[in-house]
Amino acid sequence: MKVVTLAGGTGAAKLLRGLLQVMPAADLTIIGNTGDDLELFGLSISPDLDTIGYTLSARVDETKGWGVAGDTWNCRATLESLGENTYFALGDKDIAVHLWRSERLRRGVPLSRVTEDLAARWGLGCRLLPMSDDPVRTWVKTPAGWLAFQEFFVRERCEPEVLDVQYESAACARPAPGVIDALRAADAILICPSNPISSVGPILAVPGIREALHERRTAVTAVSPIVGASPVSGPAGKMMRARGYPVTVGGVAEVYDGLLARLVIDHRDRSEEARLGERGVGAVVTDIMMTSRDREISLARTVLEASR
Repeated sequence: MKVVTLAGGTGAAKLLRGLLQVMPAADLTIIGNTGDDLELFGLSISPDLDTIGYTLSARVDETKGWGVAGDTWNCRATLESLGENTYFALGDKDIAVHLWRSERLRRGVPLSRVTEDLAARWGLGCRLLPMSDDPVRTWVKTPAGWLAFQEFFVRERCEPEVLDVQYESAACARPAPGVIDALRAADAILICPSNPISSVGPILAVPGIREALHERRTAVTAVSPIVGASPVSGPAGKMMRARGYPVTVGGVAEVYDGLLARLVIDHRDRSEEARLGERGVGAVVTDIMMTSRDREISLARTVLEASR
């Protein structure tokens, strides 16, 4: 079964790690969010792509859920001694990856090719694609003005009120090579339990991707990032409210209106099953909290079985 996933950061990475335990890696294509990307100290950084790559190659720092295990911080300490603001923490091994990516991009190699090459060098076995080779950037409107996503997420620790979210340059971006073909050829399309506004939203904002999912609606399953009235992690609740969606599994279904055949929800949201049915979305009720490797695998198996 050919499976294509739309993926953000840590929550997606856990589900993807589970999937690779229950299906052949060669049958999995991951379309990663690049709306979180940034340039810092001359480096091109792709946080979500890197988190997925580090996790699936067993390099990730399990305590933090991002970055490289056992990394050192000499470069960061030196920058701080020079008076630089290093709110976006980069370890030395992490910086080496960004240096390698940045140099190839400067030579004119597109991000999709750089990412596929990196995935191969890390031995992922699956295909990892950015949503677009064109730069798309997520901006968050707060009472103090617009912030780039990482300024809001990391520097401000998601504390400001969210008034709006925009995807700069999305309208003129094109899907990366292979993205639309993969969606059209997939037996199952999975939307990972990522923030629907800031992680999946930028992917869907690239012209052609939402339309491709709509055409394949019967093959599309999403995993809810919301349990009860709260996100599993991160600022999804603030962002959903800012966009006018209720912070419920029903709100998740609204964000993905016209795209879903099924939504995997936690057993604590079983009461929402009938409401989802009224929207034409089937509910798959299970334990969606991935607090261990066994639970990652269990959820992955449930999602695949539902998709069949």
